[in-house]
Amino acid sequence: MRLLVTSALPYANGDIHLGHLAGAYLPADIYTRYHRLKGDDIIHICGSDEHGVPVTITAEQVGISPEVFTTKYYKRMAESFKKFGIIFDNFSRTSYPLHHKTAQDFFTRIYEAGDIKPKTVEQFYCTKCKRFLADRYVEGICPYCRSPNARGDQCEACGKWLEPTILIEPKCKICGGNPMIKRTKHWFFNLSSYQKKLEGWIGGKKHWKSNVIMFCSGLFREGLKERPITRDLNWGVSVPIAEAKGKVIYVWFEALIGYISSTKEWAEKKGDANLWRDYWQNEETKLVQFLAKDNIVFHAIVWPAMLLAHKDYILPSEIPANEFLNIEGEKLSTSRNWAVWLPEYLNDFEPDPLRYTLAVNNPETKDSDFTWKDFQVRNNNELADILGNFINRTFTFVIKYFDSRIPPSHKLDEEDKKFFKKIEVLPKTVGELIDRFEFKKGLKEIMSLAGEGNRYFDYKRPWETRKNDVEVSEKTIALCCSLIATLGTVLEPYLPFSAKKIRESLGIEKSVWKNSADNKLTGKNVRNPGILFKKIEDEEIEKQVTKLKEMRADA
Repeated sequence: MRLLVTSALPYANGDIHLGHLAGAYLPADIYTRYHRLKGDDIIHICGSDEHGVPVTITAEQVGISPEVFTTKYYKRMAESFKKFGIIFDNFSRTSYPLHHKTAQDFFTRIYEAGDIKPKTVEQFYCTKCKRFLADRYVEGICPYCRSPNARGDQCEACGKWLEPTILIEPKCKICGGNPMIKRTKHWFFNLSSYQKKLEGWIGGKKHWKSNVIMFCSGLFREGLKERPITRDLNWGVSVPIAEAKGKVIYVWFEALIGYISSTKEWAEKKGDANLWRDYWQNEETKLVQFLAKDNIVFHAIVWPAMLLAHKDYILPSEIPANEFLNIEGEKLSTSRNWAVWLPEYLNDFEPDPLRYTLAVNNPETKDSDFTWKDFQVRNNNELADILGNFINRTFTFVIKYFDSRIPPSHKLDEEDKKFFKKIEVLPKTVGELIDRFEFKKGLKEIMSLAGEGNRYFDYKRPWETRKNDVEVSEKTIALCCSLIATLGTVLEPYLPFSAKKIRESLGIEKSVWKNSADNKLTGKNVRNPGILFKKIEDEEIEKQVTKLKEMRADA
């Protein structure tokens, strides 16, 4: 199986926060790691979105050039992802020349086919800033839900796709002034002509998440409209036609092409410049695109229409869009600094406890909530007291009573057979759930069996049977070690750092996802990995909650 996995390109205007991780990056990493363990041909592609208006706005506000600004955050994002264990086969930048050429070629192909046409429109112009205002440079009241501070491209509150000119009480985001309307020319993509094709295509995706299907159905009922794909900005990919001199390709159109340009860059690094075609132009490839629900309109409507218009590329096979992650019961807001930032988290804690908390509470079908207290409870009560305790007590027993060597198994009684069967089917069960994008169910299955391991250990009482029936004691510990070895594999997509420690303790160099519990462990030397999950104290959690509140007050 060949799989092309993408994660939504993050804006290079700030650090990665927990909402980003829960929405697009952790689920994609879990999925990719699982399929790689199975031996599938899979690549995970991403990159920084550097031409969005949020980038230019923030760069202006801090008084530096977009080039310097995006370079800073590209490096910070790449470093944070690496430390958190998110693996990309390529993490590119939309400011690279390869992306500019790819986006311009894509634009030209559709333009020459007649799907892009110019149109004179009315647009806000700020007389104080002396420029036309791109969408996010305008803020106002949403005409649909009456939410204040709605952006000129989309309302965060109701999710409606907006045009700046329909906002109530519009203001320039930079100077706060009231902009005037002037006429200017822009180029539009004929999205409406692809509605029937899109309806037929999405109509066949019965297995897709309901949030994606319902969102698209709502847009179809309203009727798709032509969309502007150029902007009056001096930062971005230049429109490749002479009469559009001084304009750039609108970021929602251009950034999506970043998936292709990043794959091209990956192919060049692999030494085969045409390798990318096997993924983007081969119908046997399965394209899986991870994102949060605010990106559904772009990936389920706009992007497929663009691909249909171009004609040379495959369409997405899966769009597992997640809902939103709230923080301490409130909607995450970067403008109010109500967020937990990944670099700051990594300064204080290990990656795996957060990977666990986000995965087991993933907003797969509805919004979920991250709280520091829940993070502490899950680390202490689940990772440390259940998983860590089972592994530690088993390995300690092997080291103390069996000279650090895993004992042989003997004839299994009915209780042993039941336990062994659960171990044997765990990879298949978890794998099927990951394939259905039910990541938290998969992790709960793993933790449930870790808890079963503790109960089995207690029930079999190997500390007693070693004195009067050593074969029973050996069999008990052998089966516990078999479970630990299986955990070392099935946990790798979720908790890669801890899984590596488990494997190293058993002398297993590389995991292979297999539906078998025959781990061939008898006689292997065991080395105790030490404390896998350090308990988190109340004082540490109180410190994080206080910091969060102080950041909001400062903002």
